[in-house]
Amino acid sequence: MPRIAIDWLADHVELPAGLTAERLAADLVRVGLEEEEIHGAAVTGPLVVGRVLERVPEPQKNGKTINWCQVDVGAHNVDGVPAAEGGTPRGIVCGAHNFDAGDLVVVALPGTVLPGPFPIASRKTYGHVSDGMICSQRELGLGEDHDGIIVLPRLGFAEADLEPGQDAVALLGLGDEVLEINVTPDRGYAFSYRGVAREYAHSTGAKFTDRGLPENLPTAPPAATPDGFAVEVDDAAPIHGVVGCDRFVTRVVRGIDPAAPTPAWMKRRLEASGMRAISLAVDVTNYVMLDLGQPLHAYDLAKVAAPVVVRRAAAGERLTTLDDVDRALHPEDLLITDSPDGARVLGLAGVMGGASSEVSDATTDVLVEAAHFDPITVARTARRHKLPSEAAKRFERGVDPRLPAVAAQRVVDLLVELGGGTADAAVSDLDTTTAPAPVAVPVDLPSRLAGVEYAREQVVAILEQVGCTVEEDGDVLTVTPPTWRPDLTEPAAFVEEVVRIAGYDQIPSVLPAAPGGRGLTREQRTRRSVARALAEAGLVETLSYPFVSEADLDALGLPADDARRRALRLANPLADDRPLMRTHLLVTLLETARRNVARGLPDVALFEVGLVTRPVAGAPAAPQLPVGVRPSDDDLAALAAAVPPQPRHVAGVLTGRYEHAGWWGAGRAADWADALELARLVAERAGADVAVRADAETMPWHPGRCAALVLADGTVAGHAGELHPKVLEGLGLPARSVAFEVDLSALVAAAGGEPVAATSVSGFPAAKEDFAFVVDADVPAEAVRAAVVAGAGDLLEDATLFDVFTGEQLGAGKKSLAYSLRLRAADRTLSADDVRAVRDGVVAAAAERVGAVLRG
Repeated sequence: MPRIAIDWLADHVELPAGLTAERLAADLVRVGLEEEEIHGAAVTGPLVVGRVLERVPEPQKNGKTINWCQVDVGAHNVDGVPAAEGGTPRGIVCGAHNFDAGDLVVVALPGTVLPGPFPIASRKTYGHVSDGMICSQRELGLGEDHDGIIVLPRLGFAEADLEPGQDAVALLGLGDEVLEINVTPDRGYAFSYRGVAREYAHSTGAKFTDRGLPENLPTAPPAATPDGFAVEVDDAAPIHGVVGCDRFVTRVVRGIDPAAPTPAWMKRRLEASGMRAISLAVDVTNYVMLDLGQPLHAYDLAKVAAPVVVRRAAAGERLTTLDDVDRALHPEDLLITDSPDGARVLGLAGVMGGASSEVSDATTDVLVEAAHFDPITVARTARRHKLPSEAAKRFERGVDPRLPAVAAQRVVDLLVELGGGTADAAVSDLDTTTAPAPVAVPVDLPSRLAGVEYAREQVVAILEQVGCTVEEDGDVLTVTPPTWRPDLTEPAAFVEEVVRIAGYDQIPSVLPAAPGGRGLTREQRTRRSVARALAEAGLVETLSYPFVSEADLDALGLPADDARRRALRLANPLADDRPLMRTHLLVTLLETARRNVARGLPDVALFEVGLVTRPVAGAPAAPQLPVGVRPSDDDLAALAAAVPPQPRHVAGVLTGRYEHAGWWGAGRAADWADALELARLVAERAGADVAVRADAETMPWHPGRCAALVLADGTVAGHAGELHPKVLEGLGLPARSVAFEVDLSALVAAAGGEPVAATSVSGFPAAKEDFAFVVDADVPAEAVRAAVVAGAGDLLEDATLFDVFTGEQLGAGKKSLAYSLRLRAADRTLSADDVRAVRDGVVAAAAERVGAVLRG
């Protein structure tokens, strides 16, 4: 987001005295430029200019040499008297060695607060009381240089303008507030001081001077000459039918002093606007870009051969960009190249230059480039190479095609003034730009769309105020937008201009009436009920990003043919190491549990309700839909067919103790039964009937302690149980941790939409019967319970397993399962014959279905 320094903004528009960043933000928000943040003063307190009177090196026992300095800080000296009048200077310890007696430096006196925050106070160190600190650039937030302290004349300050005790906060611009604004994608012109100043003038009526017009420059841009540095555009494969470059201006400045520093005022403005000072040539191009909004590039003229050719990349071409990254180029990339056949790549057009032609400390002759590139081409290249450069941010939003010559002239003037160079008379300006197309706008359209009456004169005046040319013809206005507003292409866009300049506050707030008879869907109610039930059971709900990697799936031990390995790969992932959409919840929930355990929380109970993506093999590819028009029904149907199913799952993880220890007891560790019970709870709240069966083959669960939840049609709706030991070891989770995951969408579908019918409560007493069956050890308890339920019939109200026993008296490979049954009739008290019939049916069903023998 652009940062606005108030003193720089004043170069373009008249500002009232004492304008604060807060007031500026309020003025800009009225015309749609929202405040993002106000960055306060970088330094507070007494930061002053000091003159080093004496520097005494003192070697230390640790091998380091410090300097004991006497520094004159004028009226801030020990006795308040300048050293020239006999005052006593301050003694300061300094570890840097790039200065000497007589140098003018920046001194932070006690009470100063530097960025960090880092308060300065008098303190005893190395055998002295250091009464302040001599500052480096990094300590003041002016740059990354920390090797030595600031010597002001070396930064471009004239020694005659400096004196000890002078306020260095104002001198270095460290007390200025900076406003950061949020710019919408359609208003790229606001990525410049020129554009923001224009908007401030719209908001307040202040006088605005457009420094993007040739007549407002100290030196008018010269016309192109036959001997200008040759430029060719060879775009045989334009994107969406638009040539990638329609204007290219070059200028040459010779004889620049390579040692010429960037002046302090320019460094301060660049750094306040969020850019780091690099070198004079680079800083000047960045400065003009921020000022006018036109990205520029400076080449070392000795490293460039005519002609410059703008073309698309060829297969196999590569480029090392200025960030020292070697990049494989794409056929859609627009390149800046040179040499007679355009074989050598100099940079990615509108994005970033290449390392082969960058200016260096030895550069004396500079070739200045100011061009206009196709926004779509630049946007795609910047995203393809993940290079969101400052130039790309502006080009992809649209740059004024009239700016290149003006901006290039401004760069030339600054390089001549600050670097001692000479402007070459040769100028090239390849210009195939076209004028903006006029748009017919009904004069009453703003009133009809906004619901506010705007007079004809007001509509015309506002459109002319924002730079449009308006021709009136009856009830229709023919409006030609200004060149810096490529977003104004349809009548509704001009309506927005009228509304925002007239004031959004004129539009009344009318709330639409809410239609009756609508509420939460059944699935939404179920989702809330499930989340509430799990929270009441002691679990904490979490949210995690749905992006995973192949390594995450490997960590869960999923076999190669597991359907959960068929994941959707993102074309432009947020993180390169997580390019896949998750196919189940545990893959991300277990990472959340691992992070909590690693931070000293061994007892974790978490759950998540979220979507998973399950691609279908052979699904059609998503179509490329047109932009700017509504897709046809067939297009939308094809798009819907390409979207993979995204069912909603519920998963939970328990580690350590489920019931905490305390004075009430020793607590209890979570086990597989807790996970299964929580999965059953989800199914119960969803209203679905599920059967439980053992599952020894599904990772990441333990092969002997995992249960599958099965719907009536045989669909497996989820799993619950103890996690596999190898998975736990690999993730760093406690042993015997448990988890569950169920498909909530499948449960809701299985439950159907029928309302739950209330059952009557019997007023007759219950009868209780207990059974203990001996079965083979590998017979699941759930299978025995199902047999008991089937044999008990309609009189059964509840069946609960209350004991599991193994022992020598049962024989090898046997176990005893004891169930308690509660029986009740709705219309009578049960007789002994009723109970006996139930008992006989239970014993018979258990013997027939699972081979159970009633324990004697």
